[in-house]
Amino acid sequence: MLVRRAGLMADLTPSGTGGNFQLPGPARDGSLVISGGIGGITFQLEELASGAERLDGLASRLGAIEGEVHRIWEDLCPYQNEPRTTGTAALLSVWDAKDSVQAVRTEFQRISSLVRDCRRDYEKAEAFARTWRSLGVWSPQEELGKHADFWRTGFLNGKAAEMLAGKSVSTMPWAKTLLEGAIPALKPTPPTVRQEESIPIELDSSPAGLLERIRLIDARGRGYIEVIEVADDGRKAYVVVIPGTQMEDAESGTNPFDLGGIAEGLGSKSSGVNASVLEALQSAGAEKGSPVVAVGYSQGGIHAMNLAADELFRSEYDMKYVITAGSPVALITPPDDVTTLHLEHRTDWVPGSEGSPNPDARNQVTVTMSDDLYVQTGEDVGLGPGHSLSGYQEGARLVAASGDPTLVQSTGVLGGVLGAGGAATATRFSLSRPKAPSPAIPSPDARVRERALGGR
Repeated sequence: MLVRRAGLMADLTPSGTGGNFQLPGPARDGSLVISGGIGGITFQLEELASGAERLDGLASRLGAIEGEVHRIWEDLCPYQNEPRTTGTAALLSVWDAKDSVQAVRTEFQRISSLVRDCRRDYEKAEAFARTWRSLGVWSPQEELGKHADFWRTGFLNGKAAEMLAGKSVSTMPWAKTLLEGAIPALKPTPPTVRQEESIPIELDSSPAGLLERIRLIDARGRGYIEVIEVADDGRKAYVVVIPGTQMEDAESGTNPFDLGGIAEGLGSKSSGVNASVLEALQSAGAEKGSPVVAVGYSQGGIHAMNLAADELFRSEYDMKYVITAGSPVALITPPDDVTTLHLEHRTDWVPGSEGSPNPDARNQVTVTMSDDLYVQTGEDVGLGPGHSLSGYQEGARLVAASGDPTLVQSTGVLGGVLGAGGAATATRFSLSRPKAPSPAIPSPDARVRERALGGR
């Protein structure tokens, strides 16, 4: 028996013929490894559970039919002495029908049992794997891959960073408090939002085209975000573009996307940036309930996902889709009605710095580029070759060109929100925080008086 449901295919063989069915692992399309979405394990398990319930329901109905056929057979028993062509033939036919119904019912129950066993075994295996990962034990293939990637690039790959981060991410709020006490510039204060310019653009609404807007807004200046208004058949939708970490302003603390922005994103759920985006959308003329797409690179992806999970923001706007590139967002859970696409590279340690893999969920798709990268001696590759925005743009182009059912479905949701792109309006906003006050340094006279008073 061959069962197909929503892209899930499993081979089920009749009793006695041998063989079984298995859940496939992450899908591959060239150098892309795809997990989550409608091809993901979680969705398959949900479909299996639903299928098992339906099979149980069918088996129950067949059981009732089986009982009814048996009752008919009993009613025909008094006629068994009638001519063979009538009485005996009728009894044999009805009995054969009962046996056939029973065989189908039994097969449905067997398949339902196999489905439930499959789900239980997978959940046990996942729990076992999580336990070993928490202890720092990985498969030999993954261990070899970590060493090979480090030799090629000089950087930890995503799996190695994930292993090292481990459970420490659960202490992020505590670590953030400690950092803010030691470095006041890292303590976030609500940014001031100022509209700078509004310009007509030709929008490429594909994943790669939206990542290009990140490059452009980053080139515009430090601390900028962009709100793009897209009109499609009289319906307006909006894109929020959030850049990655901007290291140059780390000491001043005025740029919400400096190092302090990482602490805010992971420790404070991007409260200040979320409020700024809400204000920017309102200033750009977005009406309440308008559909929104958020796209962010590195730190920007953290803010984009926090925006999707923010109840206050969602009470004002309808977040539909989030794209992140090279972002540690595994511990941010979006609502079920928000579709997310997470681009990662196997050699990029940044997405693994949160210490956990992205969830395998129906509404969350993670695409990991698995091509080998190399770094030449003396080559400046920033945080690593796998973390480059241009590399993620290339990955996004591969996603759009892929025929994988999961990616087709995911990008179809994006297209349903933004249409084919085209003429649009981009409004840029600058975000800035007041400079943190410098700690007061006592004058020499004050220190002398303090020592004198302390010596009394």
